[in-house]
Order: sequence, then C-alpha cells, then structure tokens
Amino acid sequence: MDPPVTLSLLVVASETPDQMADRRRRSGQASHETFAGTLRQLDDGVALTETNCVTGTDLSEADLARHDGILYAGSPIQMHEDTPEVRAAAAFAAMAFASGTPSFGSCAGLQIATAAAGGTTRARPEGLEAGFARGIVALADHPMLAGRPCSWDAPAMHSAEVDRPAPGTTVVARTPDTPVEAAEIRCGPGVHWGVQYHPELALWEIADALESKADTLVAQGMAEDEAAAKAFARTVRTLDADPSRRDLAWQIGVGAEVLDRRRRGREIVNFLAHLRGR
Repeated sequence: MDPPVTLSLLVVASETPDQMADRRRRSGQASHETFAGTLRQLDDGVALTETNCVTGTDLSEADLARHDGILYAGSPIQMHEDTPEVRAAAAFAAMAFASGTPSFGSCAGLQIATAAAGGTTRARPEGLEAGFARGIVALADHPMLAGRPCSWDAPAMHSAEVDRPAPGTTVVARTPDTPVEAAEIRCGPGVHWGVQYHPELALWEIADALESKADTLVAQGMAEDEAAAKAFARTVRTLDADPSRRDLAWQIGVGAEVLDRRRRGREIVNFLAHLRGR
C-alpha cells in the first residue's frame, strides 16, 4: 500500500506573546504547539509550518494558497472586542478565505472565521463552559462529523460564542446552551470547518485549564470551592494518564468519545481525510 500523500498544513496561532508565555509556564507549550503535536499524533503524513494571526504575518494570499489546509488553534482572544489583535485575526482569516485554501478551527478558530466572513460573536451569557461540552447533537449530515454518534461530549473551555452566524454558514451541531457548536462557513472561494469545542486537546490540557480557572468555576457556582474545582481537574488528569479508569469516567460522566484520542479528535481526522480526497 502506498504511503499517504503528505499534506502541507499551516498551523495558525492566535495568542499574544504574553498569552503564549503564560500557557508555556502552565502547560509547557503554547496552544498552537500542542495543536501541532496532536496533528502529528493523528496523521504521520503531515508537514507543518506555523504563523500567528494576531501579531502580524508576512505571508501573502499566494503563500496561503500553496498549503493544502490551514488550521487555527484555540486562544483567549475575544472576537467581540475591538482590539488590534482582533482586527489582525479577522484580516488574516479573510485572506485565508480569499486564498481558497480549506481551513479548520477550534474554539477561537471558529469565532475568527465567523468574524472574517461577516458574522458576530459575544460573551457567553451562561459564562465559562468549562471541562466538557455535554450533549452535542448534529443538526445536519456533514462530513466533519462523520463517525460521531447521535449525541456526544467533547473537551471545551470558552467564555465566548458565535452570536450571529456569517452569511454562507451552515450550523451542523449545537447543545442546549451553545447554539453553534460546529459549523461550515463558505466565504468567496474558501470554506472553513469550525467547532466551538476542542477536539485537539489532550485531557491533561483540560485539567490545566480547569486548575487555572478554579476561582471562576467557584464564582459561577460550578464548584463549591477551589479545592473541589481542583479535585475535578485531578480526576481529569488521572484519566489522561489512565483512560481505563472506568470508575473515574463514570464519576465525571465521560465515555469513549472523550477518552479515546482518535475519537476525541474525530473532526480533525475527518478534515484531513477531506483534504486528501479533494
């Protein structure tokens, strides 16, 4: 059997230098760096380069068109705010759409593409969605979700969401609290597959994020106190090290769609398969 065709992928960071430094102190790597690691785990036929859409890039539309795919990592960027970083991210995504290169984004990536295509985002009325998005359901038969069951959970950590989808958007999944959990956005010659959750994250990364947001979880009434929030995070971290711990999986209510690396990354696997089938 012939080896798979190598895909040329551009991994796009959307963290500021300070945000990258903070995440590296906490987790060892910036968000786009762990995203790149996940891509290599899921598919050994990828060649990766990196850029940052909020600090400025010297890449042109023609440069983007040379890649098979563009993937946006998550970040704390708030696309409903008017900041230089937000404007830079939207301008980059508009250029990506114009290049015609297919793109995929998780969390902030979906919001960046939405803003670039003419939609809007907002602060999430319910506050932080932390740990896992529960009870995601598909609204359309879409190749991004191929292989997902009728309802599933996924790692999630976000305080903003899509408010008004851009023209050319098909919403393909939602939860009761998050009306746009997954969507396809068509803008000009470009198409973006995006999810509000995090198929790229390992469970230890979710544990790190929960620990860093322990005070917020308490303030939102999601944990009795910081000790309880950090105990939940420790359970998630233990499951990362040993997914066979059925007792812990039962206690926090997660199954194979969360615990299995490839099933957790289903949307990314499907996007890479889509690129190879073009």
